[in-house]
Amino acid sequence: MSRSPRPPAAPAGRPAAAPQAAQRPHPVVSPHGTRIDPWYWLRDDDREDPEILAHLRAENAWREQALAHLAGLETTLYDEIVGRIKQDDASVPVRHNGWWYYTRYETGREYPIYARKRATPGESLSPATHAAIAAPEQLLIDANLRAQGKDFYEVASLEVSPDNRLLAFTEDHVGRREYTLRILELDTGLLRADTIHNVEPDLAWSDDNRSLLYIEKDPQTLLGKRVRRHVLDTPPGDDLLVYEQEDEAFYLGVERSKSDRHIYIVSQSTVSSEYLWADAADPALQFRMALPRERDHEYQLEHLGERFVIRTNWQASNFRIMEAPIASIGDRSTWRDVIPHRADAFIAGFDVFDRFLAVSERSGALRKLRIHAWDGSLDRLIDTDESAYTMALGASEETDTDLLRFVYSSLTTPATTWDYDMRSGQRTLLKREPVLGDFDSARYRTELLWAPARDGARIPVSLLWHRDTPQDGSAPLYQYGYGAYGASQDPVFRSSLLSLVDRGFVYAIAHVRGGQELGRAWYDAGRLLHKQHSFDDFVDVTRFLVRERRVAADRVFAMGGSAGGLLIGTIANQAPHDYRALIAHVPFVDIVTTMLDESIPLTTNEYDEWGNPATSRAAYDGMLAYSPYDNVVAQDYPAMLVTTGLWDSQVQYWEPVKWVAKLRATRTNSAALLMRINLEAGHGGKSGRFERYREVAEEFAFVLDQAGLVPATSQVGDKPPM
Repeated sequence: MSRSPRPPAAPAGRPAAAPQAAQRPHPVVSPHGTRIDPWYWLRDDDREDPEILAHLRAENAWREQALAHLAGLETTLYDEIVGRIKQDDASVPVRHNGWWYYTRYETGREYPIYARKRATPGESLSPATHAAIAAPEQLLIDANLRAQGKDFYEVASLEVSPDNRLLAFTEDHVGRREYTLRILELDTGLLRADTIHNVEPDLAWSDDNRSLLYIEKDPQTLLGKRVRRHVLDTPPGDDLLVYEQEDEAFYLGVERSKSDRHIYIVSQSTVSSEYLWADAADPALQFRMALPRERDHEYQLEHLGERFVIRTNWQASNFRIMEAPIASIGDRSTWRDVIPHRADAFIAGFDVFDRFLAVSERSGALRKLRIHAWDGSLDRLIDTDESAYTMALGASEETDTDLLRFVYSSLTTPATTWDYDMRSGQRTLLKREPVLGDFDSARYRTELLWAPARDGARIPVSLLWHRDTPQDGSAPLYQYGYGAYGASQDPVFRSSLLSLVDRGFVYAIAHVRGGQELGRAWYDAGRLLHKQHSFDDFVDVTRFLVRERRVAADRVFAMGGSAGGLLIGTIANQAPHDYRALIAHVPFVDIVTTMLDESIPLTTNEYDEWGNPATSRAAYDGMLAYSPYDNVVAQDYPAMLVTTGLWDSQVQYWEPVKWVAKLRATRTNSAALLMRINLEAGHGGKSGRFERYREVAEEFAFVLDQAGLVPATSQVGDKPPM
């Protein structure tokens, strides 16, 4: 009689097996049925439960052990990625109210330095942008100093008072987007005692230079709840309530108009918006309604002269640009078309100038810029010669100019900032983001393809590959998708991707339904009860690229984050055999339970995106049909790397943690199932500009290992079980 030998004991300090959270059945009750959740207990709103924290640390330890053999490769990848970054770089200065504002970095330092220089009349920029400004630098915020001793740090917003003497800024020390408001005296460099906690980053000074509007957050839901007016040298507890948002389906914002004459209070939901406006010079700041909110009407205001310019979807599903006298903004019979509605072009945004209107337009799945003269003398698109690209409106803070600042990028072209003369069409190159090393854009190829969906739709696909990568069906694929909130995934340059593309990968962005690449109808076809289209589109893009022999069927990798993590979680259940491995960053995977709980941040804002399972049986059943957590079944799954942040306010940490626990207990194979839990960060991960690339290097090492592309010299020791 023979016996199998006992497996060797794990080295001291290393886990012998993957963590397996205990099952403790918990009923999740809804008007449409009760579901039993065995891992509900992993939720801790206070993030202090020692048993749960121990489980999270065990997950991290298991991942570290499983990937220990890739330490050499991770170091190589990290050095590659960081080595492409110009460390002592700076942004193109933007002129506002007599000053040039910019952000710069210093070699070896993680965080930005915010600074300004005084502008002189008639001064303009040249390609050597900072050398063109003669004035000495005035430091605003050195985030490196403020980040000292903190595991996480972020400056979320900066607003200078109209007299240029005070700087209001918001900062986050945790990553949960619960910002603290501080005020700095720019002449002395001293921080004032004024400190207000748990606010949104939106700020707006009034013209008295002593009062500041900010948004107070609800401490539980973290939604912007009240606009308050803080007056310098008064206790925050005395701050005047200016406006309270009573409908929790709306986000709240405050901002100054580009003209600086108005202050806006903005309410925005998925399908509706509302503007209140006040004269910034009015001591009483009496706000007036522009147009009351109504369902399915979204609009955006900007002030120019004696009129408002309006982006609106009133009788225009893809939006149009209109204008109206300030005095009659509430009477839509006085609104006049400037850029009419088009079925083949989606108006995503706009910027106003005294003589021109610049419009951000999506057509043919690409983001373009249209220039329109107010006098009707011209209307044209800014041209380019690449097939897949992105043009974005830049920071243009002044209206009395014919120069438009815009940024151009593609999968092969680093972000390039131009000043564009809207009358003559002449361009002035201000900056191309530097990529160090031996980067040469001519070595890479990009293309926009159209993949057939199973229902007959045509799905845009942006591709990037090295010119030497064979197009014969042998290349591995790294495919990305999102598909929610109408957020379009533009084909922009990411230098970190070169570490995969240079190793033979084809990179693809699947522009699935749920984004707005093809207009509002493309978004509507991927939300609510049509959400399954997002998942089908992603899989159909994969199968198209395999069928067309652009990539290898047995080496397909997919990645998505947040709502894109929902996409990854769903295809893991619905099409597991199409993928070698999946990467799900901060994935929204327990959608039914979350959308039943109004105490969880963001839930009430998102009923028009996902549906309300508490009030609609159709919404409940629809979500339940694709919910990644609820649909884990006994089948083989691809290898997976899952990430989350303990302090995530957008997708609570327990969703991916429960999902991984259920996968471990249910799946029928033993492919790698690893989890990174940032115990000091939130939805956006690490805060430092270099530190975040350690996680990218880990992800890419995982992908290369699963693809069988890890050189033996990059491995350290024996490969452990995963």
